Amino acid sequence: MYGCYAISRLTADTGFATFGLPSFPAEYVIDEGYIKFNAEWSEGPPPSWHKIRALNEYRQVLYDHGLIGALPEGIGFGNISIRDEPTSRFLITGSATGNFRELGPEHFTTVTHYDFDANSLRCRGPVTASSESLTHAAFYTASRAIGAVIHVHHAGLWNTWIDRLPTTSIHVTYGTPEMAYEVIRLVREAQKSSRPGKPLVIMGGHQDGVLAYGPTLGQATSTLLNCCDRLFRPER
Repeated sequence: MYGCYAISRLTADTGFATFGLPSFPAEYVIDEGYIKFNAEWSEGPPPSWHKIRALNEYRQVLYDHGLIGALPEGIGFGNISIRDEPTSRFLITGSATGNFRELGPEHFTTVTHYDFDANSLRCRGPVTASSESLTHAAFYTASRAIGAVIHVHHAGLWNTWIDRLPTTSIHVTYGTPEMAYEVIRLVREAQKSSRPGKPLVIMGGHQDGVLAYGPTLGQATSTLLNCCDRLFRPER
């Protein structure tokens, strides 16, 4: 029997990866993985496997590349989502899933409603939605053409592209309405540009945080992997 729970405690996405781990100075204060919005979680069955199979496969690729995983302290980073039907909904990896090398249906949930002004979100599934769910919602609000969103950590990408690509304010933290509004602003500004750049958003106030988006998971993942690959190419 499924119930409805209001999530009031801090919840972390935990996990571990080895390649491309973010670097943190000794004085860095960990601000990662905790739900900052009011989440109403209705415990229920997972999304159907045909909807999340590709999501799981691409998440596996990102995990294997160290773009999704956990900090040495065990606090997880990285999440991935796709737009669902109706288009106001989306499927996303759940909280506390980053430590798993492989995920199953029980690790995904459906976000059914969100309200930036109220700092609230509703989700239904076997697990509560990722702490970055409001940020993912912002991309789907910014453009109906966006069908997938990926949040990863990569020190090289972050240091290379901060303030060179669309970058959120250093005063805005992850998982908040302020971050959502920043994302909406930056995505819409990028769409209006006569010279559209990489479909990435750098999280200025969230060290090593990088957001990729695109019409499909394949395109969003390719953007990330191609950018990472260029960082490690030898100079000619």
